[in-house]
Amino acid sequence: MKKLKLYLMATRPPFFTASIVPFLIGTAMAWSWYGKFSFIDFILTLIGVIALHAGANTSNDYFDWLNGTDRINKTFAFPFTGGSRMIPEGLIKPEEMKMIFLVSYAIALIAGIILFLRHGVFVLVLGVIGLLSGYFYTATPLFLAGKGIGEFLIGLNFGVLITLGSFYVQTEIISWKPVIASLPVSLLVTLILWINQFQDSEADEKAGKRHLVVRLGLKKASQVYSVLLYLSYLSVLAGVVLKALPVWSLIAFVTFPLAQNTLKIVKSNYNRFQELTPANAGTIKLHLNIGLLIAASFVVDKLI
Repeated sequence: MKKLKLYLMATRPPFFTASIVPFLIGTAMAWSWYGKFSFIDFILTLIGVIALHAGANTSNDYFDWLNGTDRINKTFAFPFTGGSRMIPEGLIKPEEMKMIFLVSYAIALIAGIILFLRHGVFVLVLGVIGLLSGYFYTATPLFLAGKGIGEFLIGLNFGVLITLGSFYVQTEIISWKPVIASLPVSLLVTLILWINQFQDSEADEKAGKRHLVVRLGLKKASQVYSVLLYLSYLSVLAGVVLKALPVWSLIAFVTFPLAQNTLKIVKSNYNRFQELTPANAGTIKLHLNIGLLIAASFVVDKLI
């Protein structure tokens, strides 16, 4: 039982909100605008989404151990950065972490195949893109995190693909509206990864994990954080204007004081890793709060 608890902790369940939020937005959108909701598809999609996320988290931990990143990382800000720390702390063996991500991906694949049989090839295509990009984020030979494109893939996977996929399994409609509706959470989940890379940047660079924060340097990366943060709010406004989001989504702007406070911390502490930690937490709160408010706005729009 103790081992099972460690295995579960290794998947980092508190961070599953990054995938659950866009799933809720896509599902709420399908119900609000088309009156479509299948409980079976809801559960299958939720299982698939969480399993993919768990597989990505644990495969990244496994390959970060192999490439040396986690061995040399001394400036991580647990639990936000540095992975689960299960392997470096000796709580789980590398072979066990490999087993966890293989089982997780297998569960995701099974859920994806069932959804494919129910709704066609489009679901399978989205799932395979998510699985391969999650696995090769740190796995060789692609090692996408070191190519400076990992941030875009995270925004795509944990924003556009999940929202669009969750919407599609309920409606079987391919539309640009879920893509537009996903942009706020796509940008915000990219920001979560972006800010979490600050504390890990020294170790990542030494291990050859040259993501955009490493390539830009911390000062310029803090400026990009500011741009992406403001774009996330502008994307809410754009979604309403383009009729991809209900007008109730503007309630997301109540989080703006939290955004301003988080941005202030980033600007003043981008190279002071301990003092930067509240910004890691603040960015996660922004993603969760804005995402849930957007999902709730679809529900309100349906009921009123």
